[in-house]
Order: sequence, then C-alpha cells, then structure tokens
Amino acid sequence: MSKFRPYRFSPVTSRPGLFKAINHIHFSCHELSLRSFGKYLPVTGNIGIFCHYDDEFALLKQMRDEITLPTDNSDLKYYQLRSPITISPQNGVPEAIYTHLYIRRPDPYRYQTGDIDFVIDSKTYKKVWLSLKDARHSSIPGARIFERSDLDMIELYDPDIDALAYLRPSR
Repeated sequence: MSKFRPYRFSPVTSRPGLFKAINHIHFSCHELSLRSFGKYLPVTGNIGIFCHYDDEFALLKQMRDEITLPTDNSDLKYYQLRSPITISPQNGVPEAIYTHLYIRRPDPYRYQTGDIDFVIDSKTYKKVWLSLKDARHSSIPGARIFERSDLDMIELYDPDIDALAYLRPSR
C-alpha cells in the first residue's frame, strides 16, 4: 500500500508551506537516489514544485517573484533564487544548496510534489543510459529513460514516493 496521499502539499498556500514542500522534495528525491544507486548523488541546484490547482499556481508564481531575481525572459523555466536554499544534512542525506526554482503549471493527473536534478559523471551516465536502453539487462531499480526525446535525462521514480528525480551528465 502506498505511503503517501495524493497532493500531500497541494494546495500550497503560504511561504512556510512552500519551504515545507521543498524540504520534502529534497529528502524524497535523495531516497530515490539511494534506492536506485545505493548512494546519495549530488544535486545540480534546481528544484521544482508541482502545482495541482490554478489558484495554487497563481499564488506560487507570486511567491516565486518575491524570492527570485527579476527577469525579462518569459520563457525561463528555472528562476534564480535571491538567496539560495540550503538544506542541512540529516540522517546521512548530505547538505544541498538550491539556487534555482521552478513552479510547474497545474497537472491534476500527476500526483508528485516536485522534483530535483542530480548530476553524475558523463562516463557513468552513458553506462546507465545504455543499460536502461536495453531494459532486459537493466539492474537499476526505479530508473528509466525520460520520455521526452528533446531532453537527455534519466528519471528516478517509485510509486511510494511522491517526488521525481532526474539525472544529468556532468559537463
């Protein structure tokens, strides 16, 4: 049986609620990393919050505008935080610093609270990607090639965890 309820943090209605959701995403995604790779991977510094309601999206965009740097680029997905969000180490999960925030448009069919991106070295990434491409031989639980062909990323998931994580190769 599932360990979470759908939309656990939605609708986010306050700044403390936003930071509670960010903290939850951080630790949940590190759990995905541990389950798939047996270790905690380093974060890229991006964190995304997934909305499920139109009012929530409007409010979170307002909050985002208050805590991120202004920009004229309306196509921007990730906004640079005025002050990075640092989450202290806890129970073996390492400290992480988030420098960019994304607020995803409402999607009532996706239950996740949000996502973060991890980075791994290019050689390991290629090995993992090839292993996943040939699914008959993949031994990486909870990992799959991300569905969008325009992005070269690996998705980490678990039905009992209401967050997603993505792997990118280091540059």
